Amino acid sequence: MIDLFDGEDLFTGPPVDDELIRQAEERLGYRLPSSYSDVLRQRNGGFLRRRRFPTSFPTSWADDHFEVRSLIGLGGIHGIDSGGGRGSRYLISEWGYPDIGIVLFDMPSGGHDAVMLDYRECGVDGEPAVVYVDEDRVPRRVARDFAEFLGLLVAAGS
Repeated sequence: MIDLFDGEDLFTGPPVDDELIRQAEERLGYRLPSSYSDVLRQRNGGFLRRRRFPTSFPTSWADDHFEVRSLIGLGGIHGIDSGGGRGSRYLISEWGYPDIGIVLFDMPSGGHDAVMLDYRECGVDGEPAVVYVDEDRVPRRVARDFAEFLGLLVAAGS
């Protein structure tokens, strides 16, 4: 697999194993995509090398893209499954994101937009799409799944 990460940060959690994934799924109420779990087994979150996602619609960032900063890992106080101030459930509540799945990335906007796994069409055990949620809080589908989303990220300035 291509090295996705540029470095560790506060969103890098402990080593990932089957038990950590099971516990996170239980806390979140969703099955995590295997492509996400596979990435986290290499490194449990952190800064990304490729951070820019091209779009065919304007965002709060630009006319043609948005940026992500870090992939949020599992476990610890900053994991997507934490009950603290960085967990997905907290972010959905705090920022008023639609309650459709899981917030996966730390964004440079500090909460004004989000990238989420969207389970509305597939149910809690299915393969979720990836959506971008801008300040209008309307989810826009940007990839059919997590693996496709990662493949579409490009380096800043590309």
